[in-house]
Amino acid sequence: MSYANIPLRIAHISDIHAGEPSFQPEVMAAVIRDINAMEPDVVIIAGDLTAAGYEDEYIEAAGMIAQIEPQKIVIPGNHDARNVGWVHFERIFGSRYSRYRATFDDERAERLQATGFTVVGVDSSEPDVNEGRVGRDRYNWIVAQFDDPDDIKIFAIHHHLVSIPGTGRERNIVSDAGDLLAHLTSLDLDLVVSGHKHVPFFWGINGILVANSGTCSTRRLRGLTPSSWNEYEIDASTIKAFLHYPDGRRELSVIFSRKTRSMLREAFFMTDAFRDSNRLSAVQ
Repeated sequence: MSYANIPLRIAHISDIHAGEPSFQPEVMAAVIRDINAMEPDVVIIAGDLTAAGYEDEYIEAAGMIAQIEPQKIVIPGNHDARNVGWVHFERIFGSRYSRYRATFDDERAERLQATGFTVVGVDSSEPDVNEGRVGRDRYNWIVAQFDDPDDIKIFAIHHHLVSIPGTGRERNIVSDAGDLLAHLTSLDLDLVVSGHKHVPFFWGINGILVANSGTCSTRRLRGLTPSSWNEYEIDASTIKAFLHYPDGRRELSVIFSRKTRSMLREAFFMTDAFRDSNRLSAVQ
């Protein structure tokens, strides 16, 4: 399979769960081979690397992630925060809050109408609980990372910000999702990626594509949903999302128009007067 080299290409995997009985090493090996063959600009690994945050699980996960050749941004999930697991995460992968930025060459910048791209990843996990939270002490830091207004902007988090169909009663959405979404909307983001629920799904919110990934390598599956991982192809006018399955299929799932983002925002315009009167300014 050949890929065009002009669009920005992102691979997005999550919920590896190394160390669980349901983990399938042969499936993970195939995911790594396919990602390396794709040669994406960046690979986002959106949490739940381990089963329960133990050191041997981290070592197993790190060994597999090291085989992924393109640039990577790795964030922890709720399973990785169990049993003081964040200590191992920081020792092996570094900060739980990270940023990656790359500039485009002149041809790509002209074709994509962007100077480059920025990915910001945050830790939404809390020790030994499934629920997620980012916290207002991190909002200004997040805003400051997106310092080039002409970049394509991607935000990565483990916990989902919007409920996912087919996942039962909602309990584990980010507890401060409303405040966080207000900040992200103010940043003119293109894409928000997450994991956690083991079900892929996509929402369009005020001009942002919000994309959840399934589990890439386990049998922890809901209903008839197979394991999968996401690929995004971003050009000047669209974001295309593809799902990759263990049987080799690459399935176009969503086409999201970037050109209509301003129209969408004009169609839903929240006035500054309302924000100020109700203390809802995006950055406080």
